[in-house]
Amino acid sequence: MKPAYLIIPTALMLALALPAQADLPEYRLVIKHHQFEPANLVVPVGQKIKLVIENLDPTPEEFESHPLNREKLVPANGKAIVYVGPLEPGSYPFFGEFNPQTAIGTITAK
Repeated sequence: MKPAYLIIPTALMLALALPAQADLPEYRLVIKHHQFEPANLVVPVGQKIKLVIENLDPTPEEFESHPLNREKLVPANGKAIVYVGPLEPGSYPFFGEFNPQTAIGTITAK
């Protein structure tokens, strides 16, 4: 068992970090028929966001973006969360690793 002087600061840090993540603006991407919807997602400049990716297909997909430095497996008929930003103005392409010809899109920060 850890001493209380180690447990209390750790618990306090976790408690303070949780509200910060919960207050983030949430955006949704859907994978359906091996395509992302919407194909162009517009988000605010300079703001960290929570991206919820829902896969309605019966096969898994992997959200990948080299400019965003993100890669996340989204299970078949499942969801995944990716935190992005804060972003500079511009367009940030992403694709589905398992269906790169059809599962493509862009996050545009305006």
